[in-house]
Amino acid sequence: MNDEISKLLQPIFGEKVEVQSSSQTGGGCINQTSVLQLTNGEQVFLKYNSRPPTNFFAVEAKGLQLLAQATKGPRVPKPLALQDSANPSFLILEYVEASSPGHDFATRFARSLAELHRATHSNFGLDHDNYIGSTLQKNTQETNGIHFFRDQRLRPQQELARKSGKLPLATDKKLDELCDRIENYLDVSGEQPALSHGDLWSGNYFSGPGQLPYIFDPAVCFGLREADLAMTELFGRLPQKFYDAYHEAFPLHLGYEERRDLYNLYHLLNHLNIFGDSYLASVENVVRRYQSS
Repeated sequence: MNDEISKLLQPIFGEKVEVQSSSQTGGGCINQTSVLQLTNGEQVFLKYNSRPPTNFFAVEAKGLQLLAQATKGPRVPKPLALQDSANPSFLILEYVEASSPGHDFATRFARSLAELHRATHSNFGLDHDNYIGSTLQKNTQETNGIHFFRDQRLRPQQELARKSGKLPLATDKKLDELCDRIENYLDVSGEQPALSHGDLWSGNYFSGPGQLPYIFDPAVCFGLREADLAMTELFGRLPQKFYDAYHEAFPLHLGYEERRDLYNLYHLLNHLNIFGDSYLASVENVVRRYQSS
């Protein structure tokens, strides 16, 4: 594979380069990741999967390129090269050195995320499907944001869990009832489709050089921007000043806190589908909460 990587990188650097050494990095449960030291002194970041889902790395590269178009949004590692294959097994990215977040990182991140969300489109969704983790994420375009979230987010995950036997019949029925009444719980009147990262948990953003906020591993779409904010609170939240700064830069409708768990139901269902029964209780708690409200 090193020879193939060298050939892909030569036109990027304008000279022949070879992989001098490789250092594995941690944190991923789907792909193998490494920092490659090159003979020209540069470093690049490699993501590898011997059996990736169809177009897995190709749509990741497209997602990063789309996020980068929001010039005032968070920075993203630049895709450098994709294996020349019908279904690439690796993606080479710009290597970005992480830094310790300074006292103003949360505020800078919030303001840049608000700028990302100001990038809009005529429809919710995207012109292609992509992935949330290793799960196919449907992005069929809709003009109604609530219908998009219900039909392209919740219901496909529900169907996967149903088919695999991970969703008890009673819970499945309650989830159907919740989806049928979802417009009672989501007040998003006036919201435009917002360019969104789509999987913005704490492992997918960091402080880069100069304290600049970086985001990576996207599940991009033009969606409801509150869903990105909600995901930042699912597995440990940012400091309160992040949320205060975001609300100041791009105010939300009143009652976001009441909608937050419904957005995160999508991710809990996805975790149920990927990781199994340990997430069932969390799914059921959210469904029960909205069913009783």
